Amino acid sequence: ADVILTSGGASSGDEDHVSALLNEAGAMAEWRIAVKPGRPLAFGSINNAIFFGLPGNPVSVMVTYYQFVQPTLRKIMGATIQPQLLLKAAAGNLIKKRPGRTEYQRGFLTTNESGVPTVTTESDQGSGILSSMSNANCFVVLPVDSGRVEAGEQVTVQPFFGIM
Repeated sequence: ADVILTSGGASSGDEDHVSALLNEAGAMAEWRIAVKPGRPLAFGSINNAIFFGLPGNPVSVMVTYYQFVQPTLRKIMGATIQPQLLLKAAAGNLIKKRPGRTEYQRGFLTTNESGVPTVTTESDQGSGILSSMSNANCFVVLPVDSGRVEAGEQVTVQPFFGIM
């Protein structure tokens, strides 16, 4: 295999064994990253295969896949690597966030009656709330040092199209 991809079991609970197994069978390069959702992400190698141990919560899996796995797969397939499409949009509502981690909140990007890109987020952004992904068409990318965003402020948006 060129890539080994697992989901769940990468955290530090009593039943989370992926990181320990990766250390036994290969080499772990990273484990906890400053991303929300998606903090427990095991990354390393087993023999010549790249290993990704994704979190278990469904939204965390999607965020870490889109941000880390998809670009890696494209690269090893020989595809031309394009930077992620990032757009600016006005926040359509208050977006809650604490500084300390980069957050990928799920949003819905539209244009208002004046043609200005506007993004709204759902109030419940929990990593186990699958509807926050199924009702969204983009990530609102909130930098590590940012805090809450007031309605009308500019935010960075990453559209979903192009997901493998």
